[in-house]
Amino acid sequence: MRTKFFIIILLIYSLLLKGQIGNYVSNGSFEQVVLGSNPKVTKSWGAIDSSSFFGTLLTRFLPPFNVPLNAFAYQWPKHGNNYFGSSLFYINGSNIIRGYPKNRLKGKLNTGTRYCVKFYCNVTNNSTHGIDAVGVYFGDSFIDTISYCTVPLNFLNPQVHNPDNNIITDTLNWVAVTGTFVASGYEKYMVIGNFKSNSATDTVLINSTYLPQIFTDILFDAISCIEINLPAYAGPDKSIIPGDSVYIGRESDFAIDPGCIWYQLPNTTTAIDTISGMWVKPSITTTYVVKQTLECSPEKWDTVVIYINQVGLEKFKILNEELNLFPIPAKDELKLSIQNTELIKDFHLIFIVNNLGLIIREEELKFENGYSKIRTEDLPNGVYTLQLKSNSNEKVSKRFVISR
Repeated sequence: MRTKFFIIILLIYSLLLKGQIGNYVSNGSFEQVVLGSNPKVTKSWGAIDSSSFFGTLLTRFLPPFNVPLNAFAYQWPKHGNNYFGSSLFYINGSNIIRGYPKNRLKGKLNTGTRYCVKFYCNVTNNSTHGIDAVGVYFGDSFIDTISYCTVPLNFLNPQVHNPDNNIITDTLNWVAVTGTFVASGYEKYMVIGNFKSNSATDTVLINSTYLPQIFTDILFDAISCIEINLPAYAGPDKSIIPGDSVYIGRESDFAIDPGCIWYQLPNTTTAIDTISGMWVKPSITTTYVVKQTLECSPEKWDTVVIYINQVGLEKFKILNEELNLFPIPAKDELKLSIQNTELIKDFHLIFIVNNLGLIIREEELKFENGYSKIRTEDLPNGVYTLQLKSNSNEKVSKRFVISR
């Protein structure tokens, strides 16, 4: 029964998160980099197959793949500090190479929903040819069965692509490619690349320096997939204790941020920020308004009320005083006790936080006869914080020590 309960909660939570997604492309501007020995590693991106060849992350922070000057081009990012380069067309004798960067979307697309897709591309200075074959394919786990991708994947039909015969030759400016499509509901991956055969790819010579090699390397940046008519989202109304901060809106994203303007009622003339979501710290009960105007949807509005709960503050003080945690120091077990269990009725979760601020355990809070037992035999010696969390996101913290 308990397992079913948690499955239902997870499904509801995932649906709520999905409803808040603005741009479905994860790390669409390549700003989140997984630092390590391989500078190609950029969060949420990888190769369509098991090979490591799919492109190169170009960044201001990992020499020698510098931005703006690198071995491929002199180019500033369209957004942020990074962009990505991939070979979309390469012929050198019998040697043919293609790169197909793959992105794990933030969630599956919704069945029957129309999406607006946009990305920017730029031909590298060294490229011998410009091409028309640049597109985006959205698919399911079938993509995982592709075992070799450095050849033309012309059996995949991209939902959004640059128009035929519209050859991209610009090595100076970022060129936008846009389009819309209706999702089937199974799409959880996005692949970007050239999905035409060599003979079907229209080309034009732009640089003869490296002939007889024939190749086109493309830089990509600012990639987005946004639901058409995406609702504005300010978030649910919340109640906080005076002095607390709270996050409102949806996750910040380069594709959504410029279209979201926030106001604080009653003033809808002077904006307080331009971003998808933000932290606020009101001193009195305050209503915030977000106006959203995106390229793919008309103007939309949403509001959120942040209540300052003075009654909640007094309750919090009493709860903090009456809630006891013992023994201190503890060994294999901690006990929580409280006489007035009415104060604790809205608190259902326990978090144990280590001295680095990391949550190392989460479990249900259960009181029987005024006591709750917490097993600690697996905790190394040290100082920890026990956090109790309510349905309305109120938190009570108690510190404890493990010493054996």
